[in-house]
Amino acid sequence: MDINYELYKVFYYVASTLSFSEAASRLYISQSAVSQSVKTLEKKLGQTLFIRSTKKVQLTPEGDILLRHVEPAVNLIGRGETQLMDKPSGGGQLRIGASDTICRYFLVPYLEKFHKAFPGAHIKVTNATSIKCVELLESGQVDIIVVNYPNTYLGNIFSVKKIKSFQDVFIANESFSELKNKKLTYKQLLEYPILMLDKRSTTSEFLHALFQQHQLDLVPEVELSSNDLLIDLAKIGLGLAFIPDFCLNHDAGNLFVIEMKDKLPTRELAAAYNGHLPVSGAMEEFLSYFE
Repeated sequence: MDINYELYKVFYYVASTLSFSEAASRLYISQSAVSQSVKTLEKKLGQTLFIRSTKKVQLTPEGDILLRHVEPAVNLIGRGETQLMDKPSGGGQLRIGASDTICRYFLVPYLEKFHKAFPGAHIKVTNATSIKCVELLESGQVDIIVVNYPNTYLGNIFSVKKIKSFQDVFIANESFSELKNKKLTYKQLLEYPILMLDKRSTTSEFLHALFQQHQLDLVPEVELSSNDLLIDLAKIGLGLAFIPDFCLNHDAGNLFVIEMKDKLPTRELAAAYNGHLPVSGAMEEFLSYFE
């Protein structure tokens, strides 16, 4: 079917913003031109792509299917344009996906190093969970992600580079001082309130799997989306927080690490990117920092 790419481009901006006026603004064309382009595409495809009302715009099921195919294509074309102009010494672009925790406690020094070496390069960081980061990479919205590993969501198309080993730990404050110098079993841990990341994280999957291996059902007291908040709650004595050890620093205050009878398995941070696409100069330079 011979359909002008510009029609798909207009569709993408309307679908991603759910606004005809916002799409017109981003494309620097009139709203009527956007509406006409969408109508033309719908006529050519023989499908209704949007449900229009006075208050909002929604994708139809057919529009949602089309967006899932068009979005990676638009991002891939944008990436190709960037790579053609990519000169790390004076410009280029680095699009990274990573969680708040990984950004704050691990990536910042590497981003600073890259920025100092290539001040003209544009750095875009998108914060998301390790699971969501894989989705961003799949859709082409980022070029590289730094995530917790193992990560069951990383498919065969991705190249994975392990860059740092770390240990997860349970931490508590003086409210649980009786646990100092003790080594707890997984079963004994369940006698205390557990604070951990929510179920939409690889960390949650990892910890639940560990308890299941010991035929135990983990029911946390608190589930949050931020390790920083877990540390804050541990500091006021709400429970035992489960966090990566690299989150602990000199400002840990009265927190201490709880010893385990069975040592927790080591995990890793890994950089992942689409191994079927060319690696840009900016990304190649950034990856070299982890040699």
